[in-house]
Amino acid sequence: MKKGKSDCYVVEENFSSLYSYYKNKDSGLRWSSVFVLPGWLETWWQEFGSDFDLIILTIKDKNSVIGIAPLKIRENTASIIGSSDVSDFVDFIVLSGKEREFFSCLLEYLLNKGISCLDIKHVHPESSIYQFFVDEEKNHRCEVNCKQDDVSLELDLPASWDDYLASLSGKQRHEVRRKIRRLKEAGSIKYSTVSESNDVKHLINTFFWMFTESREDKERFLTTNRESFFRSMASKMAEQGVLQIGLLELNEKPVSIILTFDYQNKIYLYNSGYDPKYRHLSVGLLSKIFCIKESIEKNKTTFDFLKGNETYKYRLGAKEVPLYHFQITIPKNINSKIF
Repeated sequence: MKKGKSDCYVVEENFSSLYSYYKNKDSGLRWSSVFVLPGWLETWWQEFGSDFDLIILTIKDKNSVIGIAPLKIRENTASIIGSSDVSDFVDFIVLSGKEREFFSCLLEYLLNKGISCLDIKHVHPESSIYQFFVDEEKNHRCEVNCKQDDVSLELDLPASWDDYLASLSGKQRHEVRRKIRRLKEAGSIKYSTVSESNDVKHLINTFFWMFTESREDKERFLTTNRESFFRSMASKMAEQGVLQIGLLELNEKPVSIILTFDYQNKIYLYNSGYDPKYRHLSVGLLSKIFCIKESIEKNKTTFDFLKGNETYKYRLGAKEVPLYHFQITIPKNINSKIF
């Protein structure tokens, strides 16, 4: 335990502690996305963390947790657990209104440990990182290099399916209806979602097969380590009640599949695949369209297509959200006031 200049202090923790803090719904901590949940962080570390040192810090104020920093360390640089190939965006877990105290205590602690830089990729504009180091720039003296490094695509969901169709351009509305009609003409269709751990385990091999068969780049992407990560992550996130698998069937045969997260009234479209024999029926796109329809029916607020600027996302009505790369240099003189 290391005391800071204020009443705040830092405690080094472990993954078991993260699960405990997450289960405490009265803490007020902001777990801003699925990519900061304990199951995600622990699985990433188990599969990809061998080249880093691990340090999980809680920042406390009079024994109350005001923030958590799940970090991987290499030499003098710290970054949040995760990587751009599997984690769409990252953030610290911070109590709203305590950002100043959290970052002041965290950066002082890191500098005393010989860490002089935070390097954080794919930062969402609604994250604690962006809001403090950009929106509250006047409140700190750190050297901050912030530049856009990618985009995420998000769709605000309306109240009804008809309202959604009306929001599309005339051409895209016609295309959605035409593709659905064409699939129905090919036979009986069914779109269903499973979320129970046993059901997820049963379908995960179907997901891997369709994922790799649908595109060559996905087959190259799915290395042994990444497959192991996806398998373990799906199991843990299903246990936490946030992972779902959507399955589109034609004449009782699975033809496309999507892996999504249902978290804080948002649906995150994480990955997908389809049987290439049914490519001519646009089953890959239609599974996403049916998922949007189901999300509207369940009164979800947002359908997040996540990172990447694929054309189909724009055609389905999504809007760009910039993602940023932050490089934060901590002032070397720890005795001078950082904040």
